[in-house]
Amino acid sequence: MKSFLPILVVAFLVVTIFLPISQRTVSASPEATADTLKQLEGEFMKAAAEKGSAGYMSYYADDAVEVPNGVPAIQGKTNIAKTMDFLDDKNNRLTWTPVGADISASGDLGYTYGTFEFHSKDKDGKATVEYGKYTSIWKKQKDGSWKVVLDMGNANPEPKP
Repeated sequence: MKSFLPILVVAFLVVTIFLPISQRTVSASPEATADTLKQLEGEFMKAAAEKGSAGYMSYYADDAVEVPNGVPAIQGKTNIAKTMDFLDDKNNRLTWTPVGADISASGDLGYTYGTFEFHSKDKDGKATVEYGKYTSIWKKQKDGSWKVVLDMGNANPEPKP
C-alpha cells in the first residue's frame, strides 16, 4: 500500500493541474463593438461631406453591393462609384444618423441602420429634402479596417415634428 500512495498523489496532481486547462473554452471577444460601427458611420459621413464621392467610396469594399431605392442592385465598388458623382455637387448634402448597430460574435461582420436626409436643389433652384432609412452591412477586412459590403436605402415621408 505504501508504494501505491505516491502514484495516487502524482495522479491527483496531474488531474488537478491539467483538467482545468482541457475544460477552458474560448469565447469570441471582438475588438469592435456596435459603438465602433456607429463611430465609423460618423467618420464615413464626414468623409463624404469633405471629399464628396471619393470620400464616400473610401468606406466601401471592392466587392460591395448597393441596393438603391427603385432600381436594380449595383455590384462592385467601381460600378457604385459611377452613380455617386451627385455627392460632388456642393448644392447636395447627404447626412445620416445611425439608430442601431450590432456585431457578430466572431467580430468580423456587423450592421448599422438609421435615417438619412438628402438636401439638394430642384431645377428651379428651390431647396428640397428627401428623407429615408438605410441599412449598411460592414465587414472587417484582412488589413483590420471595416468596409461597407452592402448598403441599401429607401424613401420615407417627411418626419413629423
